[in-house]
Amino acid sequence: MGGADKPTLTVAGQSMLTRVLAAVHDADPRIVVGRIPADFPVPVHVTREEPAGGGPVAAASAGLALVPPHITYTALLAADLPLLTGEAVDVLRLTLESAPMEGAVYRDTDGHLQTLCGVWRTAGLRAALGRVAEARGGLTGAPVRALLEHARVAEVSWRRPGPPPWFDCDTDDDLRTAEEWAR
Repeated sequence: MGGADKPTLTVAGQSMLTRVLAAVHDADPRIVVGRIPADFPVPVHVTREEPAGGGPVAAASAGLALVPPHITYTALLAADLPLLTGEAVDVLRLTLESAPMEGAVYRDTDGHLQTLCGVWRTAGLRAALGRVAEARGGLTGAPVRALLEHARVAEVSWRRPGPPPWFDCDTDDDLRTAEEWAR
């Protein structure tokens, strides 16, 4: 997208990051790994992965470091999911509550797991990140699928009408499509 800071791009008048955070409006704490504008309207804790640009698994670990140990569930969400809803997050959490798994993620219609649209048992996510770090000698550059190789996850299908909650915006066309769906 031409080097744009994707989470700050707007869909239906709100930044994608603001829309993602609205889907977890009752979460405490809400943590953003990355930069946010100085005038960001939502109270969040902000951190960065080390080294910066170390990838989504390293970013997940950096964010998880700010989650208190008593928190049972952690939503692991990309910042460019403008169609994510609280209902979609609740479906994942409720699935996880009834499954002896470490996480719950959506499986799209092509059969791909949407790892960055998931809810995890906080302790299970910590353990999975530890296993990835041990297996790879660190988290920097680890692919997101490495989490799936080191954790048991429930695969959830979205069977409701409308756009899928995991729809992410990687291109200008994706952004236009999200804008149309959001209307």
